[in-house]
Amino acid sequence: MTQVLPDFRLSQPATIAEALTELAWPGAQIIAGGTDKVVQLRRGLAAPAVLVDITGIADITGIKATSAGLTIGAGVTLAGLGGDPALSAYDAITQAAASVAAPAHRSVATLGGNLCLDTRCLYYNQSHWWRQANDFCLKYQGDTCHVAPKGNRCRAVFAGDLAPALMVSGAQVEIAGPEGRRRIPLREFYVEDGAAPLRLAPRELLVAVHLPPAPRASAYGKIRQRGAIDFPLAGVAVAFDGAQVTVAVTGTNSCPVTITPPTPFTGDDDWFDALEKTVQKAVSPQRTSTTQPHYRRLSVAALAARLARQVACP
Repeated sequence: MTQVLPDFRLSQPATIAEALTELAWPGAQIIAGGTDKVVQLRRGLAAPAVLVDITGIADITGIKATSAGLTIGAGVTLAGLGGDPALSAYDAITQAAASVAAPAHRSVATLGGNLCLDTRCLYYNQSHWWRQANDFCLKYQGDTCHVAPKGNRCRAVFAGDLAPALMVSGAQVEIAGPEGRRRIPLREFYVEDGAAPLRLAPRELLVAVHLPPAPRASAYGKIRQRGAIDFPLAGVAVAFDGAQVTVAVTGTNSCPVTITPPTPFTGDDDWFDALEKTVQKAVSPQRTSTTQPHYRRLSVAALAARLARQVACP
């Protein structure tokens, strides 16, 4: 069951500066492709006073090659990521982009939107009347996390596909705000808190992603209930630079998780077995979906070992 959309003022800025001005209004929220935000509005999970549509900002919609690598605007669509020759060497990124939802979604969903995706949970992503009947939850209007009732933080899961693929590729994000611009490693953009998973102030805007030259080899894979459409129950990105394997995981924690593989890399069966055990210990899937946490833990570890073998020992 859905509900009537809340009243809001729609703003359509043409520049980043105009968008930041609009974000100064109390209750302002950003919308781009709308594949996540519109669902929130229809389920009563968001009620912005001002909805700032950033799709008309030309400065965030391009992909530019530089001497240091690539700069990708936050407004580039996922379909654009998958089809741009500049990204042909970044296999994990293009595979992650191609795995999101369906072609119609990818034609409007944006890079920035996927990186800023709201966390998800079986007890949160429901209709208003369902959540109300269950006394809401810690993430929205309630005071108890139904996944971990004795805890004091929300266990909702981050399920964006692109974050781990960008992390293993060494990505940094550029953020614009009232005090100017700042750039941080993507892994520092997230917090292990389902209720507030982003280090993004209310008046800040993610404007670009910066990538160094592509790793020697990379790949992305995900576990989901259906072969398309679904968010990942767990997703894994792996990169190999010729001497070291880098691993990042989504869908198991309240933020994307970077995994420190066993060192040194030997490439034998014992090393891949050790990697699988390392991933099992590093992730903490909870009862946030209809799929059992233990299955997700074992599956994501097996997938990480499989992808690592694929990129490091082709």
